Amino acid sequence: MDGCPGCSRRLCYTWWRMQLVVFVVVLALGKGCFSCNLKNVSIPMVRCDEKVWINTTICEGLCCSQDPVYRSHLQAPVQKTCNGDWSYKVKHIKGCPGSITYPVATNCYCTTCNTEDTYCGRFPGHIPSC
Repeated sequence: MDGCPGCSRRLCYTWWRMQLVVFVVVLALGKGCFSCNLKNVSIPMVRCDEKVWINTTICEGLCCSQDPVYRSHLQAPVQKTCNGDWSYKVKHIKGCPGSITYPVATNCYCTTCNTEDTYCGRFPGHIPSC
């Protein structure tokens, strides 16, 4: 078998199995597709007829969710969303009365979806297959 350092078939299967285990561990521990992190963004705002850019941070990323094969009407699947802790900053613009208050994410984490402010159900649209 190509890529297998062992001589016997049994050693080769063990080697491939170990490669798979290492791959799964790296994927689970790494910042793969299931990550929720801070991201720097710039938001344009118009204040006193002047365009101002607000530099802030947001939470961005994917969290592990389950879409079970069997759908029960009694219990919804647990959905996780990328959320975080927020603070607010104030920006004063020279020559303009008042100020701009904007949110800043300080910490991001995956948490159970909150149905009070987020749609936690299945995507109602059509997703074309590959």
